[in-house]
Amino acid sequence: MRIGVLDVGSNSAHLKVTDLSVGAPPDPVTTVKRPTQLAEAINADGAVEREAIDRLVASVGEAVRAAAAHDVEELVTFATSAVRDATNQQEIVARVAAATGVRLGFLSGRDEARLTFLAARAWYGWSAGRLLLADIGGGSLEIAHGEGQEPVLALSLPLGAGRLTRAHLPGDPPSRKHLKRLRRRVYRRLNEASAQVMPGLEGERPVRPVATSKTFTQLARLTGAPKRKVGPYARRVLELERLREQIPVLAGKRASSRAKLRGLSHPRAPQILAGAIVAEALMTTLEIDRVDICPWAIREGLIMRRLQAMSDPAAADDETARLTQAVPAARIRPPLSPVPTLSA
Repeated sequence: MRIGVLDVGSNSAHLKVTDLSVGAPPDPVTTVKRPTQLAEAINADGAVEREAIDRLVASVGEAVRAAAAHDVEELVTFATSAVRDATNQQEIVARVAAATGVRLGFLSGRDEARLTFLAARAWYGWSAGRLLLADIGGGSLEIAHGEGQEPVLALSLPLGAGRLTRAHLPGDPPSRKHLKRLRRRVYRRLNEASAQVMPGLEGERPVRPVATSKTFTQLARLTGAPKRKVGPYARRVLELERLREQIPVLAGKRASSRAKLRGLSHPRAPQILAGAIVAEALMTTLEIDRVDICPWAIREGLIMRRLQAMSDPAAADDETARLTQAVPAARIRPPLSPVPTLSA
């Protein structure tokens, strides 16, 4: 079976096309990624601005045409917190449906954490033992841990890099006053969350900290991890001390200058400082010296869930079923050229 998972996030609409066969690992076919830049287009009332909605609609349309061109049989489509939490969410969903035929669905923050944990477990396998997962998105931070395929704890906190940048880091670069206030806010929220997380990490069995998301990946590259072109199997690590060294560097630069630093992309440059503050506070609060960067995340978690259901129908769940639809008929323009996949 060939499926496509379309993740409409705060920075991009990202389609991953994969072939699934029972008893075999997912076989990636292609990926298509188009900008949405929603993180920079949410007004004071919490609504996504019209120009950004137009961009989102166009990006989803390109993804749908690519899915049709690659003979995708099932399309799993969801939007993350930038659309889910927008005050004009219904307008956005209606416009996307009218223009592209796609019905955008949503996952709760907890379900996002659970599915991302499933992806990390599939990537590292049982030999990794207990996993502690962190994922910094545009709108939220997900934390999960456990020994099985499902985490015993899954949390979602409103500490996404885009959300914090909009709300707490005005100026380019931001002032020291705003940086201190944000740092205090993040530490206070994570100290509260640690009361739920830390008890589950106690015991003699070791815990393997892993992190997903572009924020963690780009911070790891900034601090010396291998380049993307080396491929997904190269080990990438983010070390706390090296991260701490880079925060003043990021804080002292405009977004345009940050984008010129190693591994940082232009779309994420405005929010990478807030992401670094969250990563540093999280690792400090949970007493983590380093995290391994996992190349699989929520898209792969949904793929693994669908693969589980193929081999065991009892593994099917409502969260995946309600996001799944047939590929709408391709409309007007041909798809843009896909980008090569680097996922395993």
